[in-house]
Amino acid sequence: MGKPTGFLEYERKTSKAEAPKERIKHFNEFHTHLSMEEQSKQGARCMDCGVPFCQAGMTIAGMTSGCPLHNLVPEWNDLAYSGNWERAYNRLKKTNNFPEFTSRVCPALCENACTCGLNGDAVATKENEYAIIENAYEKGYACAKPPKVRTNKKVAVIGSGPSGLAVADQLNKRGHNVTVFERSDRVGGLLMYGIPNMKLEKHIIDRKIKIMEEEGVKFVTSTDIGKDAKSKKLLDGFDRVVLCCGASNPRDIKAPGRDAKGIYFAVDFLKGVTKSLLDSNLKDGNFVSTKDKHVVIIGGGDTGNDCVGTSIRLGAKSVTQIEMMPKAPDHRAENNPWPEWPKICKTDYGQEEAIAMFGHDPRIYESTVKEFIKDKNGNLSAVKIVKLAWEKDPETGRMNMKEIPDSEQILEAQIVLIAAGFLGSQKYVTDAFKVVVDGRSNVKTEAGKYKTSVDNIFTAGDMHTGQSLVVKAIRQGRECAREVDESLMGYSNMFIQ
Repeated sequence: MGKPTGFLEYERKTSKAEAPKERIKHFNEFHTHLSMEEQSKQGARCMDCGVPFCQAGMTIAGMTSGCPLHNLVPEWNDLAYSGNWERAYNRLKKTNNFPEFTSRVCPALCENACTCGLNGDAVATKENEYAIIENAYEKGYACAKPPKVRTNKKVAVIGSGPSGLAVADQLNKRGHNVTVFERSDRVGGLLMYGIPNMKLEKHIIDRKIKIMEEEGVKFVTSTDIGKDAKSKKLLDGFDRVVLCCGASNPRDIKAPGRDAKGIYFAVDFLKGVTKSLLDSNLKDGNFVSTKDKHVVIIGGGDTGNDCVGTSIRLGAKSVTQIEMMPKAPDHRAENNPWPEWPKICKTDYGQEEAIAMFGHDPRIYESTVKEFIKDKNGNLSAVKIVKLAWEKDPETGRMNMKEIPDSEQILEAQIVLIAAGFLGSQKYVTDAFKVVVDGRSNVKTEAGKYKTSVDNIFTAGDMHTGQSLVVKAIRQGRECAREVDESLMGYSNMFIQ
């Protein structure tokens, strides 16, 4: 702790976001970050707590508090303050394979567990992380460092999302020969096609993949294992196989009129827009256009918000977001104390843009779809929604919802985007490898382990646990890689914080 009074002397400062009406004119990241001098002062605000909850990554009341990677936050905050940016980078990379991703898309679990936030503003840890990694690229610290010794063991990783990339990076550093198979035309999985460009520009992913390739990782794209390529051939050609295919099976909405033309899954909508953007700057027209259309988005999570922002950028006439849950309070409730994850209302970038464009928050709470209304040609013309009431079951204590009579509302809509979450992994993949799945279609393993029911096959990430955060997927990838390494070598010297 280089400056014991830093949290008293310096106010929290963060990057400045471009005005909503300006940033919707493009699909790029839209924050202007602090100078290195200003960012150093933000590092001085860290108190180097005796018990640093920021790096705890523990589950409290069913939610994660602190960083799941157990990042050495107080260490690199202090190193940033003292100007030791290269050492800060080395300590950051000790626990996090991909700070260039987490510093952009992580919800900052560390900051919500920061002691400074108890009576003031939390340390700007996420932006300190951004400054450390971007400075490392600028100064050349972030560069390829191939392993000096190879084990001649071969590992296939199926899927190039955050967990798959973490598995590959860790095992390659250990000296194993790693090949990553990706069914899409570009590497990155969820990072590439599931997260819009304005949150994570794709050259950031390409930049890291280039380093991994220079270090020896091989990437094979446009190969759908279980469909295009046979799983048996893969098993015969590699010593170990790791399944990291994500939880890509979207949850549907079963309501009358579901067959109307104009209803899409959010994941397909976002992928189409991003791919067209990368391929042709949207000139090829190979995406669902929302221009001059009324759009209804079903789902109030991050993906729903991304659909709001993307629809507005494409020229939607109006955007409405349907949320089943009640609106969260603006401040922590008494039964939601620190260091629990704060269950408060958050207005994300997409909602900010909708407010700026249309003059009101796009979200309608405590509502669900009753019917999709079609015109005579089978095209979607409107959505009927109904208000919900939440009541506690006196016997079980669980909250149950029921429809409120005579509360229906008709929303004009030519496009509906379903962002209602995911229901596990794709069945054809698990069938191809004959691995056992649980009741939620996640690949089953022993508790705390990553080996599947089939010898030499492991799994990690959303395919193992269900839909989660990028930072948690990276953690799982690291832990899985250690288990794979131990199975190959009889022991493992991989460091997992």
